[in-house]
Amino acid sequence: MSTPSAKLLVFVSGQLACVKIVGRANFTSSIDFKTVLNELLDKGYTCFILDLAECVLMDSTFLGVLAGFGLKLSTARNGDGQNEHGIELLNPNARIAELLENLGVIHLFKIVTGPLALPAEVQAHTPVAVNEPTREEVSRNCLEAHKILMDISPSNIPKFKEVAQFLAEDLKKKA
Repeated sequence: MSTPSAKLLVFVSGQLACVKIVGRANFTSSIDFKTVLNELLDKGYTCFILDLAECVLMDSTFLGVLAGFGLKLSTARNGDGQNEHGIELLNPNARIAELLENLGVIHLFKIVTGPLALPAEVQAHTPVAVNEPTREEVSRNCLEAHKILMDISPSNIPKFKEVAQFLAEDLKKKA
């Protein structure tokens, strides 16, 4: 059974990039999400807003990708990964906020509620289409995301240790 991927809508203006996530943000959409964020970063965008008003759920892989980008951006901005939020999460629902808190990654983000206020000169940005990822690419992305969650917060190790071991063994079989 294939779970539909979240839809990603991107708006840009100046140094600002806003990504609206609609639907279920899961492991299948996490590869596109990572690609979009890295593409925007490579193009020089430094301020990121993720509009989560229509994001109903994030699985652990998507959260790991998000946390990894938050850590990367936070560290790039001030060298030590502390105090400055490179990503603003706009209107996360209670379940997503609770997951961020429970996984020990909420400190990487600025949580904001209210309407999305984009500059008047905002432009829609069409993300680069990513080919359908192979099973190996999905497994590698899932493993990396779960390792990030375990590295950021050691309390996540018991939650994801077995998943990470399974994915690592599965990748070894494919090599």
